[in-house]
Amino acid sequence: MKFLINDFSYYLKNEKGLSKNTVNAYMHDLDQYQSFLLRYHKIDKITQVTEKHIEAFLKSLKNQSMSAKSLSRKLTAIKSFHQFAYQEKETQSDVSSHIKSPKIEKHLPTVLSVDEVVSLLEIIETTTPLGLRNMALMELIYGSGLRVSELLSLSLEDIHLNQAYLRVTGKGNKERVVPISDMAVIAIRNYITKGRDQLIKERSSILFLNSTGQPLSRDRFFKVLKKLSKDANLDESKISPHTLRHSFATHLLENGMDLRTLQTLLGHEDISTTQIYTHISQKRIKEVYFDAHPRAKEETK
Repeated sequence: MKFLINDFSYYLKNEKGLSKNTVNAYMHDLDQYQSFLLRYHKIDKITQVTEKHIEAFLKSLKNQSMSAKSLSRKLTAIKSFHQFAYQEKETQSDVSSHIKSPKIEKHLPTVLSVDEVVSLLEIIETTTPLGLRNMALMELIYGSGLRVSELLSLSLEDIHLNQAYLRVTGKGNKERVVPISDMAVIAIRNYITKGRDQLIKERSSILFLNSTGQPLSRDRFFKVLKKLSKDANLDESKISPHTLRHSFATHLLENGMDLRTLQTLLGHEDISTTQIYTHISQKRIKEVYFDAHPRAKEETK
């Protein structure tokens, strides 16, 4: 089975075009699955696996108090692997096809108000190279709705300031064109002309650099955002880079953008992923209504 898992890894990377992190997560889950089958059922061949073995593995994880979300992720890896084995004619059937994923309680993502976003931007000190960088980071992730991985992997060649657009390589190595807001264009231009040259130590095409001239990491950007949130007196525990992407999407919907256009901007393969923002908008509309309408709430005496 180990050789088949290696083939599956190659398939995910080179044919499906999944990211390195996603492939590594799949391999970690399958290594755990393979170890379980060998240790408790003496199984080392894919043809020996039955639906009951998969269910036993999931039950063992559930007994360890694993969350439904983590169980679902592991089952996704297992089902993809068995489907691959069947497609490659390594098995006569897909024994995982009838196993259903556990129900996951869906939580609406945190969204900032426009005023909260503005307070984050206004707290940035732009008299230093790092401050100019931070302003460009914030204007771009909120103004274009990028994933943090897309934001931090941008190179100078991806940015077209005169035409106000950028090229993004998203999930599955799929490229899309995303517009840049006027404020983001100004912030990026200021960073490139007044800040980036003071940060760079050796030749690099990566747009966003840290204080030592290396590409800015996810962890470092997360810490920058946490500090800005604290300085702006916002709840830092609820704010992450993805919060700004959620806010971008929600604010566009609230101002009349249609779902299909938003789907393209966000780089979602399935529009059902984009539809979550309609729920957020409806929730926010209801909150604003009850806060603003004089007859919305019963008066308390």
